[in-house]
Amino acid sequence: MVATLEIRNLHASVEGDESLILRGVDLTVKQGEIHALMGPNGSGKSTLANVLMGNPAYEVHEGTVLLDGEDVLDMEPDERSRAGLFLAFQYPVAIPGVTVANFLRHAINARMKAEDPDSKGIPIPKFARMMREKMSQLHIDHAFAGRYLNEGFSGGEKKRAEVLQMAVLEPRIAVLDETDSGLDIDALRIVADGVNSLTGPQMGALVITHYQRMLNYIKPDYVHVMYDGRLVESGGPALALELEEKGYEWIREKHLAQLEV
Repeated sequence: MVATLEIRNLHASVEGDESLILRGVDLTVKQGEIHALMGPNGSGKSTLANVLMGNPAYEVHEGTVLLDGEDVLDMEPDERSRAGLFLAFQYPVAIPGVTVANFLRHAINARMKAEDPDSKGIPIPKFARMMREKMSQLHIDHAFAGRYLNEGFSGGEKKRAEVLQMAVLEPRIAVLDETDSGLDIDALRIVADGVNSLTGPQMGALVITHYQRMLNYIKPDYVHVMYDGRLVESGGPALALELEEKGYEWIREKHLAQLEV
């Protein structure tokens, strides 16, 4: 069965502020598909990512988010993760004193414990073998596992750590919130190669980005444009190229014209 994330008429704001940031978002993402979400600053792209994963700083006013028919909005963030959602952060935080390997092993053990209270967790030899396999797949130096999570990491290393987490946790739908932010071309290519190696029949992706350059390396099946909290344009990869050429002004003008009708 193909996992499907369905977002319907989603309205949301920052908690404590009645001004809506999301104003009726409709979007469907399936396993095996890559969707690119583009739009100018302040259009609501990162808000959508945070709402999907249950950031408590955001409040949903209306709408539904279903993953295989289950209401995601009724789940805690850890339950959403176990259901198959994953968020790669735009600005990953550092956790001093916790190695990448220990962080990931505890994440796996927490999942196993939630599914079976009597679980003893993943055996260390099995975990070590899996980590080596995943890091080799992503062309990550195995010494990376012994470093403290994101402490002293370059922008590219932080994003590679996010991709490694995605590889280990094996989500069905991954949301990448401006993964290209702060990356030079070499780092961008490395991260994109990792995402491409993971996206396929077992995982769909919603790639949030400002720029076409990310999509030179991650080839989307669909491109959507968000403006003023709504998806106002959808199409294929050619739409991203049009945005690169024309910018977002024509989107704004088209959106305003539609509101006047």
